[in-house]
Amino acid sequence: MAYTADLSQPIDISIPLQNGTQNPNCYYADPVEFSTIRSGDFVGSVAEGGTVNYQSVKLTPHGNGTHTECYGHISPGHVTLNECLKSFHFIAQLISVTPERRGGDQVVLLKDIEPQLADGVEALIIRTLPNESTKLKRQYSGTNPPYLEGEIGNFLKEKGVKHLLVDLPSVDREVDQGVLAVHRSFWDITGDIRRDATITELIYINNLISDGIYLLNLQITSLEMDASPSKPVLFNLKS
Repeated sequence: MAYTADLSQPIDISIPLQNGTQNPNCYYADPVEFSTIRSGDFVGSVAEGGTVNYQSVKLTPHGNGTHTECYGHISPGHVTLNECLKSFHFIAQLISVTPERRGGDQVVLLKDIEPQLADGVEALIIRTLPNESTKLKRQYSGTNPPYLEGEIGNFLKEKGVKHLLVDLPSVDREVDQGVLAVHRSFWDITGDIRRDATITELIYINNLISDGIYLLNLQITSLEMDASPSKPVLFNLKS
C-alpha cells in the first residue's frame, strides 16, 4: 500500500533531556549534568561574559530519558547501534494497552497486543495506560515498573516487527536475574540474530495522539555504543 505524509507536521514522542533531576531516570543512573566549560580566562557562558555558550553533557543513555538500543546491549562483543541501524523511516503502529496485575507486578500481556497488531508494520509503539504526564520525570529505580510479558518478544519477531518502542524504562522486569526474556527473544540472540532490530525505551506519547498507523523517523546520535539518546518522530499517514 502507498502512503503520503506531510513532513512539515512532526509528532515528537521523545522526552527532551534537561540539566538536573527533572528527567525520567532508571537503574540508578546519575542525573543528567550540563556543565559550562572554563579554561583560563575563557568561560563558555554568554550570561557570565563569555562570547559563546559552550557546555559539556554527562548522561547515561540506558538510564536517562528516551534511548534506542541494539542487540549489543546484551552481547559479549562490542556491537554498536551505529552499525546496526542503517535506515531510519518505518511504517509504525501505535497501540494503547493497560498492564494487568500479576502478584506484585504489572505486566503488558500478549493477549492484549496480538489482536491489535496490523499486518506488515515494521515498528510497534506501545503506550501503557494510565498515561500520566508524570512519566516525563518519573524516578523508576527500585520501583518494579510495568514490563512486557516474555512471549511478546518472540511474537513480534515472528511477525517481522523490527523496531519496538515503549514508554517504560525496560521491556523486561527491572530485576529478573538476567533472564531478559523480551530482549533475548526479540533479537533472537540464540538463533539468527536480528542485527537491524532495535528497542526504544522511555518515550512519551501524549494522550492527544490517536492509536493508528504512522510513519516513524527514528533519529539517533552517532555514538559507537550499543545505545544512544534518541528522538523518535511520527508523521500522520494518508493512504
